[in-house]
Amino acid sequence: MEMVPSTMTEMWTTMGSTIASFMFIWAIIRQYCPYELRRYFEKYTHTIMTYFSPYIKISIHEFTGDRLKRSEAYVAVEAYLSVNSSKTAKRLKAEMGKDSNNLVLSMDEYEKVTDEFRGAKVWWVASKVVSATRPMAYYPEQEKRYYRLTFHKRYREMITGAYLEHVVKEGKEIKVRNRQRKLYTNSPGYKWPSYKQTMWSHIVFEHPATFGTMALEPDKKKEIIEDLVTFSESKEFYARIGKAWKRGYLLYGPPGTGKSTMIAAMANLLNYDVYDLELTAVKDNTELRKLLIETTSKSIIVIEDIDCSLDLTGQRKKKGGKAMADDEKERKEVKEESSNSGNSKVTLSGLLNFIDGIWSACGGERLIVFTTNYVEKLDPALIRRGRMDKHIELSYCGFEGFKVLAKNYLNLETHPLFDAIDGLMKEVKITPADVAENLMPKSPLDDAEKCLWSLIQALEEAKEEAEAEAAAAKKVVEQSQDGGGVCSENCLAEKASE
Repeated sequence: MEMVPSTMTEMWTTMGSTIASFMFIWAIIRQYCPYELRRYFEKYTHTIMTYFSPYIKISIHEFTGDRLKRSEAYVAVEAYLSVNSSKTAKRLKAEMGKDSNNLVLSMDEYEKVTDEFRGAKVWWVASKVVSATRPMAYYPEQEKRYYRLTFHKRYREMITGAYLEHVVKEGKEIKVRNRQRKLYTNSPGYKWPSYKQTMWSHIVFEHPATFGTMALEPDKKKEIIEDLVTFSESKEFYARIGKAWKRGYLLYGPPGTGKSTMIAAMANLLNYDVYDLELTAVKDNTELRKLLIETTSKSIIVIEDIDCSLDLTGQRKKKGGKAMADDEKERKEVKEESSNSGNSKVTLSGLLNFIDGIWSACGGERLIVFTTNYVEKLDPALIRRGRMDKHIELSYCGFEGFKVLAKNYLNLETHPLFDAIDGLMKEVKITPADVAENLMPKSPLDDAEKCLWSLIQALEEAKEEAEAEAAAAKKVVEQSQDGGGVCSENCLAEKASE
């Protein structure tokens, strides 16, 4: 007859003894049983358990194949769970995120959290596997971290399709929002770092400019913002039409009209990194191509004052007086001309290939921005549509731009002196930089009215100078006509200045 424990104490004693015996036997097996036999036993035990279990498990490992680079899927899941787990998990770990100033919370090891998607419940577990080999001196144990996703088999198609796509997409967006944006610059080729290090050096990008603080006409500002936002949301469109996901912007206008500020505002609007490319530091076209490959997606590649960077301003001869429409002939002609110039480290042909050649398609979601003070000096091949898709003229400051600056600098939306300033700005050309300088308080005693009077004085002085120049030019023309001679525009300007 089977013995039944008479008291609760005896039952717990029997159970403890049984568990202890089982653990002893398991320790003996682990110590003396060959590793291969244990693995064989565990493999088939797992297979049998899986056969009866209604749940499916997916593992996403931190490193796959090349251990030098973390898996993009793992990084996306980590970012996704950093938001969801911080609300439900009981054990969290905090660390400074890579390229971020924020403290990032994530699941601690072996922690389990629950997520729901379209009525389906799933479970995420953060785990790791420690290498069975004994670590060498001065080297830590090799840990293989991974996330394990568990869900019921009835949701297989939805979880392996829509849910995982949702996790990766959300994770990437969270990672972009949390990252610390950077301003890059290139170094001369002989200063490039050692193997497997980048050709770009960087600092944190902290420029505060936004479109809201720029002295632009409201309609032009709206047009530029809509163009940028449409580009950033057009990945599927560019794939459908068979074009690389990039767009060129040419910013031109007199000095002091806000071209560099516009670039910072574009970067802040789209949350992009900025690569400031110094062409004179690039040895040749091959190094230019390598620098392009090193850039990342969601970035703006900037070449400022391109008319001064290299000898790219020559006007090429047109056979028969007509422009060649065919790109292949155009590039060949450019290459022949550029090869005759020994001063340029990078040829115009190489720069054209950089903008829209086959290598320009590496990566995606990238803007290429050129700035110049003298757009008429640039070669038409460099700035035609398809390379510089949108031309933006940043001209002198108008009254609407002044009101933006007055709000920024003096916190004024209206003032009795605004009418006088409006009238003067219709007669005088003044850059936003000059307006901003006059509106800037120079001492703690400077109030808004004093700054406005400073601007009015500057406008009146500019008006007097313009009138004096016009009068001198008119006098020179009259003298030239009286003398019966013909004077060129440059000649008139020289005589007027005298």
